[in-house]
Amino acid sequence: MTLETMILTMSSGMIEAMKIFGLTVLGSLPLGMIVALLKKSRFAIVRWFISVYISVIRGTPLMLQLLAWYFGPYYLFGMNIGNWRFPALIVGFVVNYSAYFAEIYRGGIESIPVGQYEAAEVLGYTPTQTFMRIILPQVIKRIMPAVTNEVITLVKDTSLAFSLAYAEIFSLAKQISASQASFTPFIIAGIFYFVANYVVAFIMKRIEKSMDYYK
Repeated sequence: MTLETMILTMSSGMIEAMKIFGLTVLGSLPLGMIVALLKKSRFAIVRWFISVYISVIRGTPLMLQLLAWYFGPYYLFGMNIGNWRFPALIVGFVVNYSAYFAEIYRGGIESIPVGQYEAAEVLGYTPTQTFMRIILPQVIKRIMPAVTNEVITLVKDTSLAFSLAYAEIFSLAKQISASQASFTPFIIAGIFYFVANYVVAFIMKRIEKSMDYYK
């Protein structure tokens, strides 16, 4: 296999990795906010459930969670998992990253002085208006560096899709390397990941810079 063929083959795997990345970001960022707000619920049972959920997700390997999401429906319910591989990957990634984003959101929300809530109440804002118009913009600005780190980690974590034999770039690199007895596919994969992370970091930095007016 020529170098050009390797790059072309593995570029298709990078597209699959970016699908996982994009869908995970779209799903986990809003879900993480919901989880963060639920953790501040007035109901103790809800706070307890969310705390357990976050502890389990952060305390177990993502690879193990992906395997559980994929094989669990078969072993528990006898479900046909023939077409479940990609959905299982997305569900596993979204559930995992929402827990991490939830803690980032929670830290950002709790960093806002209580006086801002009190001032908003005096001005006649409802709790929802206070959160959406006053608190949330500040929270987003403060948590952007932490969110950027998680998003960059996610690009690399897409390689864990190989645990479900999904044909993303790392899986293809392993297959080609084994068949060609060459380390070159791993070098190519590393370059792909580096470029993807550079682009993601650049975009996130631009977003951060665009929010400087919150200073």
